[in-house]
Amino acid sequence: MADIASSQTTATLWSYADREFGDRPFLVQLEAGGRREFNYAAFARLIHRAAHAFAGMGIGAGDTVVLQIGNSPEMLTALFGLTGIGAIAVPVSLDATESELLRVYRACRARWAVVEHSRLADHRAIRDRHGVGDRALLAVHGPADDPVSFEGRCRAQSDEPPAAPGLTSESVAELLYTSGTTAAPKGVMITHANLAFSGHYGVWQTSLRGDDRLFTTMPACHSNFQLAALTPVLVAGATLVMADHYSASHFWQQVQQERATVVQLIAMMARTLLLQPPSATDGRHEVREALYFMPLSDTEKVEFERRFRVRLLNSYGSTESIGWAVTDPPQGERRWPSVGRAGLGYEVGIFDPQGRELPAGEVGELRIRGVPGRTLMKGYFDDADATAAALSPDGWLRTNDEGLMDADGWFYFVDRSVNLIKRAGENISAREVECVLTAHPLIAEAAVIGVPDPVRDKAVKAFVRLVPGARIDVAEVQSFCRDRLAAFKVPEFVELIDDFPRTASLKIEKRLLN
Repeated sequence: MADIASSQTTATLWSYADREFGDRPFLVQLEAGGRREFNYAAFARLIHRAAHAFAGMGIGAGDTVVLQIGNSPEMLTALFGLTGIGAIAVPVSLDATESELLRVYRACRARWAVVEHSRLADHRAIRDRHGVGDRALLAVHGPADDPVSFEGRCRAQSDEPPAAPGLTSESVAELLYTSGTTAAPKGVMITHANLAFSGHYGVWQTSLRGDDRLFTTMPACHSNFQLAALTPVLVAGATLVMADHYSASHFWQQVQQERATVVQLIAMMARTLLLQPPSATDGRHEVREALYFMPLSDTEKVEFERRFRVRLLNSYGSTESIGWAVTDPPQGERRWPSVGRAGLGYEVGIFDPQGRELPAGEVGELRIRGVPGRTLMKGYFDDADATAAALSPDGWLRTNDEGLMDADGWFYFVDRSVNLIKRAGENISAREVECVLTAHPLIAEAAVIGVPDPVRDKAVKAFVRLVPGARIDVAEVQSFCRDRLAAFKVPEFVELIDDFPRTASLKIEKRLLN
């Protein structure tokens, strides 16, 4: 079986990029103070300095280091500086609470951390109270003369490549903690081969070229950013345009000014962009591909593509699957609302609860087959039971998501298994109800859950966020659904809310809704 990851590590990827793409722009950082730009050669030197700084702090192969840094060049130099010496980066959300940080410290046994200066006091308090992280704590974006300044430590270092004895493509490069929408987060082990594969896969998925400019607002700690933007850009020798945060009112202006050719989108972004006042410049851009991560209603999808003159490239995957293993092909037919076909290097099937593969047209669990540690995660850190439950001995990843395949091999996402509402013997897809709700012109966003029902097991409850300035009553919402859904799917309860609790990746955190 061909292996496009080969024996590559992040160090060899950067060595090649420095040599072959040196003068090309690697990173454009958009931030409150303006923009910063780095070519490949200059950024490679920054990574080397970071690596030497880490080595000088006693960090070596296999050591875990927490990174709580926002979207910035410093986040990327810290990430690649650590992986370049065989250490394991543990990126966490900038918004993580003290209790969430404590769980990560304990779970990954990190002794070092590099954090935003604004979170420095929180980390010191956690360390003092709980005895975790007993080694160096550095801060970014603080006073230049601060003794704990990460940038200051790096400036004093050599910009020559560091030594990394024992580093191989099988080495763990980072732990990405899942967003935990239904349970405690688990640390997904991402190897160097995983990172290399994700880069090559992303180049194939979007036909990425060296002259492309990929614009992203995704959090740098998240797999959408790392595995679908950062590594493909690095492999292609393209340019990453990274905003420090997402702004619906500035998104298209940034895309236009930076001449982006590929953009990343999630449903929340698409919906908030549609809520912006129409502009004569809405479709004036150079975007040829919009990487999109479900779900949108049919109405939203059609309106988004019409208004902004882009074609959405739909896909399905997870941190555990490394690449977006089911994807629209880079060229040719796209079959909305299908999430695509099995991608390069993967097998995909639909299975029943007993593990039997189902024929076309039947709903079952989506499973993805690959090679653990290369095209799939290596496993969950320090959690053999969870790893065994997720990965079969023959390389099938259980997703716990429901889907089906048509006769031509196109896959359709039905819902997360945890989002299937059991009501009086019927299975109700929360996603289906949500898509109906968001088709209403006054509803900006919706989340549907099951709540206890003493007779029918579960009742359907909808949480609804309206477009700014809109007014609607519950009866009107239910009437709208009744015209479009079977009676047993119509929400019995509707609650209007100002906003939703969200994960670091901006997903609605349903477990906090009740």
